[in-house]
Amino acid sequence: MTAQMDYRGLREVFSRFREANPEPRGELHHVNAFTLLVAVALSAQATDAGVNRATRPLFERVRTPQEMLDLGEEALTEAIRTIGLFRTKARNVMKLSRILVEEHGGEVPSSRAALQALPGVGRKTANVVLNMWFGMPAQAVDTHIFRVGNRTGIAPGRDVVAVERAIEDHVPAEFQHHAHHWLILHGRYVCTARAPKCAICPISELCPFEGKSA
Repeated sequence: MTAQMDYRGLREVFSRFREANPEPRGELHHVNAFTLLVAVALSAQATDAGVNRATRPLFERVRTPQEMLDLGEEALTEAIRTIGLFRTKARNVMKLSRILVEEHGGEVPSSRAALQALPGVGRKTANVVLNMWFGMPAQAVDTHIFRVGNRTGIAPGRDVVAVERAIEDHVPAEFQHHAHHWLILHGRYVCTARAPKCAICPISELCPFEGKSA
């Protein structure tokens, strides 16, 4: 496993990310906390682009947990059938919508524990909602961040929780809020799995990856 990058290296890395993209944004379409929660839950084992194609028309009709319940599971299943595991995801969205109505007054809670108690909501989904909607420095580690964190030494770890903790423990505080967005976008478009674009990478000379491309 790659050694943890030191503080000076991390500051330089994230300073460059910030200079290139001062206000990074997630790419999932949403209009409020509930639609963000639904979109992130639907994105498991699916691309953001694929989820957006299904949810843009859906979120024109449905924007609250009660409206989702009024829509019904059959209509929701049809609306998201282009997304992988759509039947299971539709069932979970209906269940979490009912819990939000009955136990949270129709509001999305700002607690990781409360979010993770919802059907189909894991730690990554909860962290995305906490970060993007509630402004908390929560780190949602996906396959892109796991790869970039280990490949570069920015946040090495044997599993996603270890990588999450490495970000929280080592990345300077001023970069914590946007850290996971910068890393996701870097992994999605530059530090890709099979053919990393090292020639255009803004942190290439700071990265110890032995398989750098020309």
